[in-house]
Amino acid sequence: MIDPWWPLATLAFVQFGDAVLCYKPVAFVRNCLTNVRFPQRFWPVLTPLKLAAAAGLIIGIWVTWLAVLTAAALVGYFLVAIGAHLRARDFGRDLFVNATGMLALCVATLVFVLAAA
Repeated sequence: MIDPWWPLATLAFVQFGDAVLCYKPVAFVRNCLTNVRFPQRFWPVLTPLKLAAAAGLIIGIWVTWLAVLTAAALVGYFLVAIGAHLRARDFGRDLFVNATGMLALCVATLVFVLAAA
């Protein structure tokens, strides 16, 4: 068991909330996805992907390799998101607050998990 467990639970909570916001994308999520030209046909994939990440982080409290895998996958996800913002020349709040902030949270969680493993 990873101790303390709260960094994984916190990121899981954030991912769950993000999944809810993506289910029927709220305005700022729709705008973000549109601004980076993420194809609308793939929008429905985001909710299960984020729910899987939340579940992987929660289960990862007891299964260390899953915590490492999930946190690393989230780091990759947000690196791709930042790349999409840069490619689309979307240099606003979505890049600098949302994507970069989430990348920082995911990297911190991954470092924490690797140190606790």
